[in-house]
Amino acid sequence: MVFSSIFFLFLFLPLVLLANFLAPKFIRNAILWIFSLVFYAWGEPVYVILMLFSTVFNYVMGLDIESRQLDRKAARNSLILAVAVNLFILGFFKYSGFLIDTVNQIFSVDIPYKKLSLPIGISFYTFQTLSYILDIYWKKIRAQKNFINFGLYVAMFPQLIAGPIVRYIDIEPQLTERRVTLASFGLGTEYFIKGLAKKVLLANSLGMVYTSVQEMQVGTFSVLTAWVGILAYTFQIYFDFSGYSDMAIGLGKMFGFQFMKNFDYPYISTSVTEFWRRWHISLGSWFREYVYIPLGGNRVSVPKHIRNILIVWALTGLWHGASWNFVLWGLYYGLLLLVEKYFLTPLLQRCPSWVKHLYTMLFVIIGWVLFSNTSITDAFGYLGNLFGVTNGGIIDPTGLYLLKTNLILMVLAVLVCTPWAYNQFKRLIQKFPAGAIVINLILWLVSVAYLVYETYNPFLYFRF
Repeated sequence: MVFSSIFFLFLFLPLVLLANFLAPKFIRNAILWIFSLVFYAWGEPVYVILMLFSTVFNYVMGLDIESRQLDRKAARNSLILAVAVNLFILGFFKYSGFLIDTVNQIFSVDIPYKKLSLPIGISFYTFQTLSYILDIYWKKIRAQKNFINFGLYVAMFPQLIAGPIVRYIDIEPQLTERRVTLASFGLGTEYFIKGLAKKVLLANSLGMVYTSVQEMQVGTFSVLTAWVGILAYTFQIYFDFSGYSDMAIGLGKMFGFQFMKNFDYPYISTSVTEFWRRWHISLGSWFREYVYIPLGGNRVSVPKHIRNILIVWALTGLWHGASWNFVLWGLYYGLLLLVEKYFLTPLLQRCPSWVKHLYTMLFVIIGWVLFSNTSITDAFGYLGNLFGVTNGGIIDPTGLYLLKTNLILMVLAVLVCTPWAYNQFKRLIQKFPAGAIVINLILWLVSVAYLVYETYNPFLYFRF
């Protein structure tokens, strides 16, 4: 089940909201947990067993690690077991096929295996349980004694399939004490509608442009077509993922939870370093707290710092998918960040803002080519297309048609991915408070109409 579906909007969400507000306070967590399990089971019931196992296992291990705190060796052994089991589950379902394929290619063998469907959201809830276990070991939190509360933390449906990644240390008080006011519910509704519109009206429409370009053979279309296609994807992935994050944050507010902001207008960045402070903030925060800092962060020698950066970014790439293009994408950003830190920063500081922004977006767009093509050969072929290595010439009728028919959509995407549109909205509602209601109602009705009449409704981060 996804948020941008008629079933979720008009049946599941009203039912869970009604049940939550009618139920006594002491059973609301149980109700939300049950609805969350139903939400997860809707597409793949068998994997609910996997989630329940993960919940029970990490609940028990959290209590076990806490009980052994006076014996640090015993606590460390329990921690190692907990981390190993969590990573084994994630690795088995997400990376076993990738590993076997790699072995088959390197050694020219044919080890057979059954391809498994990826459990939805497994990367997100695995990282949440790992942060819980590690924070107990580091004595940052106490183990949760109430199993239902812990189950809700793991399976909470608003942020289950697309984040933001929620750390237990941030949400612990809200599991027992939270309050929903009319104002907070209204703000949550506004967040949700804004996210739905970004996903349905912008991401889906832009996605059809890139899909049409990807269906062409690399090297046969023009430079213009290649740029129109990758620009469409650049906006699609932002509106797709940030739209889902906005919907998750909005749903959280409707139930009294406060989730961290996951995107902060990343496409206005003037360096790659700044871009990654603004993009997928919860993932960057997770890797910083649980991988980068434990490795020593930047308080080590230069060679070790370079090692730490490359490890973190290789893992970041691998987190996104079981394919070498994702590893390459992660290392690409790791190298860019190192180059900026040790060489480019003084030069960038002397450049005009528009030059820094152009530089940043160029390298971000190149990154999206690596990200969107699971075949590395296709990725480099598309990059060649972008920079003139093509039999399609500079301009062709396809590129002109795609540009002409989607120009208004592209301009709108540029405006919405900057603070400009939001600032205009704030100015409007300051002068005409009722304007916010009208605008949100229009966005809601148009988004629903789109879902009713269109069948193209992918979710790019579903596989992660």
